[in-house]
Amino acid sequence: MNKLIIPILLLLAFSAKAQTWTNYNTKTSGITGNNVLAITSDPRGNVWVGTTQGLSRYKDGEWTDFADFNEKLKNQFVNCLIVEGNTLWIGTDDYGVIEFNNGRWFEHSEETRRLNMKYIRDIAIDHAGVKWIGVTLSGFVEYDGVNWNKYTATESELLSDFILCVVIDNRDRKWLGTNDGLCVYDGRRWISYTTKNSKLPHNIVLSIAIDKDNVKWLGTLEGLCRFDGENWKIYNIDNCPIPGNQINDLAIDKDGLIWMATDGGVAVFDGKERWDTFRAGDALPKCMFQNVAIDRQGNRWFGTDEKGLFCLTGYQMAQPEAEAEQLADNSNENADKQQPDGTKVEGGKGKPSSKADSEAPAVEERVKITPNLEEGYITITMNSPSAEVTFFNSKGEKVRTVPKYQNGAHINIAKMKKGSYSVKVKTANGTRTVKFSLR
Repeated sequence: MNKLIIPILLLLAFSAKAQTWTNYNTKTSGITGNNVLAITSDPRGNVWVGTTQGLSRYKDGEWTDFADFNEKLKNQFVNCLIVEGNTLWIGTDDYGVIEFNNGRWFEHSEETRRLNMKYIRDIAIDHAGVKWIGVTLSGFVEYDGVNWNKYTATESELLSDFILCVVIDNRDRKWLGTNDGLCVYDGRRWISYTTKNSKLPHNIVLSIAIDKDNVKWLGTLEGLCRFDGENWKIYNIDNCPIPGNQINDLAIDKDGLIWMATDGGVAVFDGKERWDTFRAGDALPKCMFQNVAIDRQGNRWFGTDEKGLFCLTGYQMAQPEAEAEQLADNSNENADKQQPDGTKVEGGKGKPSSKADSEAPAVEERVKITPNLEEGYITITMNSPSAEVTFFNSKGEKVRTVPKYQNGAHINIAKMKKGSYSVKVKTANGTRTVKFSLR
């Protein structure tokens, strides 16, 4: 049964980016459920969505409920989806792996019973076409089109039978996220990484993505981890503007941008220093973002636990250098220009407007504040090599002090509450106060 979609366009204003968010849910479209468990796309322009209520397909503005063609999908948890040529591989709770190809269905019922393959969590396909299937509480299954082979923690060096995600690298090594750590299998031997033998931030590895340089990006319960085979680097709410530490899913687009579905919203990272975030309860509705996929046209799709599916179109990451320079110029270069919070300054010298501003500079001290709000830090440049930097909230209350700030260093503001702040910069030459707004 086809249903014409009635999209809701979320009215989110991002002046620096020409982008649109569209929400599909059971009230406004033909999607089968609001708890989205899996998303993928195929070369024919179909977007496939697995929910706790079955399997849906979106094509040219219309939704199709595939329980109309296979009744076993009705009210069935569809946990994972992957496309191989014209075949859609479907991982379910009750019926194991199901294949769908040009209107034909094939179920591996006997193998599902024999290998206890209910509760399929993830499926990956290697360069030889071999399917590698992660099963919740039941291990890791290999299927080459004829033969089935199963690996368990008791019969192999697999860390845990609780498989959370499976990814294949460019050397056909299988990377498995489990609830007890990270496993790598090359067909002969196993390598394991845990919090005890590596810098993995948490043993629950929820998601894995591999970039064009074969660098592994790991989503854990305690943040994002970059692993190049030797070095580990952790990104979390303490050191970057990521909206949540629980990284439920990862996807890398054609430009190399890393997209994240987290418990606190959506984030994108260029892998070096640029971030963009869309926070739940702020830029997006308050809910858990569970998965992310990128279709053939470059649209980004995000599934949630209760608000349905979101599609982001027309996104382009802003150039931080240009944005920062514009913000800095607006802050305190020219007379009667506005600060980021909308207040004005006179002659670029910061007219006192609160208790925190009342201390005038003893001598001329040029101070320039550059807010990089999307990246979660501000930078202060000045004549002096160092300063004491104090933050005051809109009530004039002191909220933070950086006693030995070095000229040009980053000050992390990712964990600061939203609002307007006065920043008092005290140097050997005197004191200057400027403002910025954290929205």
